[in-house]
Amino acid sequence: MEGIKNESGAEEIYSKALRAGRRTYFFDVRETRAGDYYLTITESKKNTNDDGSYYFKKHKIYLYKEDFEGFREHLDKITDFILNEKGEEVISEKHQSSYDENSDERGNNSSVDKFTDITFDDI
Repeated sequence: MEGIKNESGAEEIYSKALRAGRRTYFFDVRETRAGDYYLTITESKKNTNDDGSYYFKKHKIYLYKEDFEGFREHLDKITDFILNEKGEEVISEKHQSSYDENSDERGNNSSVDKFTDITFDDI
């Protein structure tokens, strides 16, 4: 099977991407020197520099066939536990709507006390 060469020259046999907000997860099948396949999972997160330019921070996991069954079992158990304990609603989104309701049209939080400007001449 002929795949696509990536920037390091390694051949990618099969690839899928999952976009999730500022993060993208890449699932790539690659080939070892011996001709076997393995999986890389890469998290790429868009970050911003102080000057406004952006860069991508990446974290990568290499997963080999002999670890697939255990990885899948643990992933299924952990995701089931989280969903059973906390449900499918994303908590940060729930809190964001509460924050938006407390903000005025300038984006200021209305729960913060308002201050009046005074000068020392007023005292």
